[in-house]
Amino acid sequence: MSDRYAAYTKLRIDYPADRVLQITFDRPETYNSVDRETHSQLVEIWRTIDADPDINVVLVTGAGKAFSAGGDFDLIEEMIESQEERMRVWKEAKDLVYNVVNCNKPIVSAINGPAVGAGLVVGILADVSIAGKSAKIVDGHTRLGVAAGDVAAMIWPLLCGMAKAKYYLMTCRPVSGEEADRIGLVSMCVEDDELMKTALDVAVELSNGAQSAIRWTKYALNNWLRSAGPSFDTSTALEMLGFAGDEVKEGVASHREKRKPNFKKECPV
Repeated sequence: MSDRYAAYTKLRIDYPADRVLQITFDRPETYNSVDRETHSQLVEIWRTIDADPDINVVLVTGAGKAFSAGGDFDLIEEMIESQEERMRVWKEAKDLVYNVVNCNKPIVSAINGPAVGAGLVVGILADVSIAGKSAKIVDGHTRLGVAAGDVAAMIWPLLCGMAKAKYYLMTCRPVSGEEADRIGLVSMCVEDDELMKTALDVAVELSNGAQSAIRWTKYALNNWLRSAGPSFDTSTALEMLGFAGDEVKEGVASHREKRKPNFKKECPV
């Protein structure tokens, strides 16, 4: 294998099987939260994978007890304070989603434990998403005080229907692995101790299949996602607008103080 992944120092890269690349969110001490540098690397790596002739399939998981806890609070507070940082993250957030959608290699996710925010983007956009029973899928945007951005508006209604999408995205209620399977949010749910074996088996099966046929099938099916691009673009713009407001400050404070948020009842819009 080449050293083309040497620059991705914030992501652990392994090769668990022939022509299978594994990406592991590897900050277990923070439940694999995504800091500024990790976010940037997570955006770019899909272009590298797309151009890698030695890789057929990507497997994504998290180290320790979590898939990913989403963006860390240092990054979020930078976005609150700086318009420049909001614009930088806005571009990255859009590029992350479209880079995953346009990556020509099939992606398999093994969702272990909590999956939130930028990490959840990859977990839920994967072509085959496999959740362990202890998985806890949460779109926490409105609990933080911003609109449900990232990939939510693009993918949730397609996977589980508009009624379920609105319920979970507006309330931020967690979805267990079994419930995610039941409503169609993930491809399947398995026992926790079978998660990585099942995910790797699927990755190997895809790696041994007809590569052009599999990649063209992915491309065609992802036109459903591309057609939702305007809704996605709007949602990310509104999310970034929220980072300039007051609600997110209370949302962050409540998270740090481990209490329920006390948002104002009045709304100017």
